[in-house]
Formats: sequence, C-alpha cells, structure tokens
Amino acid sequence: MTRTALQQGLDDAGRKALRRAVRMEWATIAFLAVTIPVVGIVTGSSQAMRAAWIEDMLSLAPPVAFLVAVRVMSRAATPRYPYGYFRSVGVAHLVAGVALLTMGAFLLIESASTLVRGERPPIGSVEIFGQSVWLGWFMMAVMAATIPLPIWFGRVKMRLARQLHNKVLYADADTNKADWMTAVGSIVGVGGIGLGLWWADAAAAIFISGSILWDGVKNTKGSITDLMDTRATTFDDVEPHPDIDRIHDHLSSLGWVDEVRTRTRDQGQFFHVEAFVRPRKGRMPRLSQLERASAECRELDWKMHDVVIVPVQKFPETASARSGES
Repeated sequence: MTRTALQQGLDDAGRKALRRAVRMEWATIAFLAVTIPVVGIVTGSSQAMRAAWIEDMLSLAPPVAFLVAVRVMSRAATPRYPYGYFRSVGVAHLVAGVALLTMGAFLLIESASTLVRGERPPIGSVEIFGQSVWLGWFMMAVMAATIPLPIWFGRVKMRLARQLHNKVLYADADTNKADWMTAVGSIVGVGGIGLGLWWADAAAAIFISGSILWDGVKNTKGSITDLMDTRATTFDDVEPHPDIDRIHDHLSSLGWVDEVRTRTRDQGQFFHVEAFVRPRKGRMPRLSQLERASAECRELDWKMHDVVIVPVQKFPETASARSGES
C-alpha cells in the first residue's frame, strides 16, 4: 500500500493498524464467501436458518463498505473537495446501517407473521450410507462451525476501530457479534423443532431479526448524526471525544489566551477543529503565534487533521466549552 493522503495523516501505529484492518476485512469476505453457500444449502424450511443465511449475506456490507471507503478517502483534497474525501467513511457507515435496518425490519415482520400463523416448519431427513439422518443435525453443525471466527474477527476489529477511530470498522465488529449470536439462535431454533417445540424456530428468527434491526438502527442513527456534523464523539458514539478537551487544555495554557471555545466535526477518522480564542487584554497574538498554536494542536493527536484558530471578542453561540463546563 502506497503512502496515500490517508496514510500520511496517520502515525506509524495507525498505518500498521490500517493495514491489519484491511487484511481482516478481506479475511472476513473470504470467510463469508464460504459460509453463505454452505448455510444456504442446509437452510431447508427453517425460518431461523433462513434469517441466519440472510444475515450472513448482509454481513458483507460493512467490510465491503470499509474497503471502498479506505480507497476513496485516500485521495488528496482538491479545489472541489477542499476538505478531502474523508467523509466517505460516514457514507459507507450509512450504507451499512441502512442495509441492516431494512433487512432487519423485513425479517422481523416475516418471522412474527410466521409465529402468529402457527406455521410448523418441516425438517426432513437425508440418506447417508444407508442410514436416515435428521437434517437438523447438519444445520446445527454448520452453524456451530461458523461461531469461532466471527468472535475472533469482532474482538480484533473492535480494538482496531478504537485505535483508528473508524466507525465503519466498529459497525463491522458489531455485525460480527451479531453473526455468532445469530448462529447460536439458529441452533436453539432448530434444536427446538427437534424437541417438538414448533414455535422455537420462529422465536429464534424473531430474536435474530431483532438483533439485525437494532444494529441497523444504531448504525444508521450514528452515521446520520456524524454526516450532520454533530459534536465529535468517541468511535462508539458513547461520549464526546477526549481530544476536544485536549485542545481546550492546550490552548488555555498559552499565555495570550483568556478563554477558548471549539466546534469539532468528525470527518471520518479525522477531525476538523475550529478553535475560537479570546485573547487576554493587550495580548493580541501575532500571526506566527497562531500558526504555532495550530501546529501544536495537530501534534496532540494524528486525528487532528485540520485545526483553525480564530481570535474573537465574542464566541459563536454554537461553540462548545470544555466537557463539564457551561
């Protein structure tokens, strides 16, 4: 991988993490390329297995979106796109979220309808070496085999998502969690049919559909708020990003600064920061001081891709103080 605009913005650890993330996404696609047809072969008439199969196909969306976003966001800024192409991460996040939301809603309605109608899915048998074997055993064996790798994928991607501040990667890690939970749910559903609990299959499908729907709602909401320039948050959208306070603390420590307010937007891995500073009386900063302060803020974290410092007498109403301050 060449030193693109994206990689030049990362530190050495970040570039290493990005390369590993790309390898993990290709490994995920390879795993799903094998899993999807195998699960499709043994699905039969089980509603839970069908939901699991569709969920596996949907699981392709986040890794593909991540790989496309990495390619696009690596392009250098142009006069037409002066902020670069970093927003492609947000677009990819939205695509993955909408795909999960749409299919989760569809499967939930269909599974609930099946349960209400009281449909009893038949699971037949196959002849192997002259012996009749219940097909449910094959279904459960296949789903059990798909559990270990998604658990590992999810844990590794979660660490990388935190390190890279990449919300598409976080969405994919969340999807991997849903993958193995889906596999467990389908095993329970098929096993329930074998025990004579006809409703277990539809109930498991509802559980799987609800998991997909929740992932879709959470990721769609997060991607939309980021694209609408909400205040920058951590990679999991739990709290304001700590780098905002780091900017406040550093600028407040400068001798010519009286007070600081910021507006920070998340452009997808990188932040664009507008820092409004009110100079101390009689201490109007020189141009060289402003440039040095901006450079020092960018050095605080590689995510600080673009920092603009504006001396003002009155702060914009939308500018934010340090976390915990009014």
